[in-house]
Amino acid sequence: MNQLTLSAPFTVKGKGLHSGIEITAVFNPAPENTGYKFRRVDLPEQPIIDAIAENVVETTRGTVIGKKDVVVSTIEHAMAALYAAGIDNCIIDVNGPELPILDGSAIEYVENIERVGLTEQSADKEYYIIKEKTQIRDEQTGSVLTIYPDDGFSVECMVEYNSSVLPNQFAVVDDLSEFKQDIAPARTFVFVREIEQLLQHNLIKGGDLDNAIVIYDEKISQEKINSICDMMNVAHIELDNLGYINPKPLVWDNEPARHKVMDLIGDLALVGRPLKGRVVAIRPGHTINNKFTRMIRKEVKHTELQAPVYNPNIEPVIDINGIKKLLPHRYPFLLIDKVIEIDRKHVVVVKNVTVNEPFFQGHFPSEPVMPGVLQVEAMAQAAGVLVLNYLDEPEKYSTYFLKIDNVKFRQKVVPGNTLLLHVSLCTEIRRGCAIVKGYAFVGEKVVCEAEFMAQIIKNK
Repeated sequence: MNQLTLSAPFTVKGKGLHSGIEITAVFNPAPENTGYKFRRVDLPEQPIIDAIAENVVETTRGTVIGKKDVVVSTIEHAMAALYAAGIDNCIIDVNGPELPILDGSAIEYVENIERVGLTEQSADKEYYIIKEKTQIRDEQTGSVLTIYPDDGFSVECMVEYNSSVLPNQFAVVDDLSEFKQDIAPARTFVFVREIEQLLQHNLIKGGDLDNAIVIYDEKISQEKINSICDMMNVAHIELDNLGYINPKPLVWDNEPARHKVMDLIGDLALVGRPLKGRVVAIRPGHTINNKFTRMIRKEVKHTELQAPVYNPNIEPVIDINGIKKLLPHRYPFLLIDKVIEIDRKHVVVVKNVTVNEPFFQGHFPSEPVMPGVLQVEAMAQAAGVLVLNYLDEPEKYSTYFLKIDNVKFRQKVVPGNTLLLHVSLCTEIRRGCAIVKGYAFVGEKVVCEAEFMAQIIKNK
């Protein structure tokens, strides 16, 4: 899949949850490989903050990103909407210290994204594939976040509060195509017993019954309720019964748990790459979400290129007979066995290295090692499959080396190894010439890499 951006800008307006001021945010299309960026257009020089996990500076009642003394807060709902839509690149212009809270959900963002549409870009979408269980735990709060390998992206969430009104709740989204219907309308929530303390910490000055679910689960004197209303500059209300006090009823009985799923998706968007994995969250919150996201992002930054996923039980895209129809090579110089992925930009090929390879007779009898030049040759054959597969009458053409650059050998390849060769085009094919980058993996480790130029020539 290729990267996506917005087809046109869209604007949202409203008051900030914590600042209480009127704010305008404009979501703009962005070039390939931009990621998510916030631009404070109300400040001199319009500073830009990258929406990545290490730029999170505060997680109290929302996710706040910052750079020096410039911050943008309450970004999680917008991030969740962008991530769920598959958008990779977006620049958000905002004229204040936070995004507008709107109705406390992500639905307005989702509807605007659908209205303006998406544009496919040329660069590949770079997923980060979870290949082993990863977990973070907070013993003090009882929060646990775990991500497991999966073919897609999904979230399961369990919330638990010491509350008669909001006890344990569970919510799940199995596919991001469900986000608009099942998650986006879920509103943020707050307990009445928390409001006074939050106001004393200069938070939720823009909160009201129209942008948050308010939960009354402990009896409070009318005098205290009146004091809270005065602090929030709203009319006095009388609360006789415990429960939800909003004029708009809950969308679902488990709306708070669904909102926690939204918050988690928004925080995971700060990994900087779409994930393939199943997240299971127990008592999540922005603080542990950010710790979890930082942990994953650290792995992403240290992973130059992930090894392709190889399941030997799945039928190949092109088997050895198909390869022989594309390439002129034969024994003992046909060095690839099957193709497991291919499109117009990249190919993934498997080479099973056995002790019966003829080159092991002399390289070396007492310590068999696959020659590095043959690893590069295997990459070149993979590149041949890539460029010839989409030609009419490919048997009438061959590919030849023109140049090899930046070759690195990082680890020995020996009998019993399975080589996974990932080869991709660096540029479009021009005048029959292809510039290619290739990586060879054994397990999760890169054992060889090279850049080379090849020419496609019609056979005489």
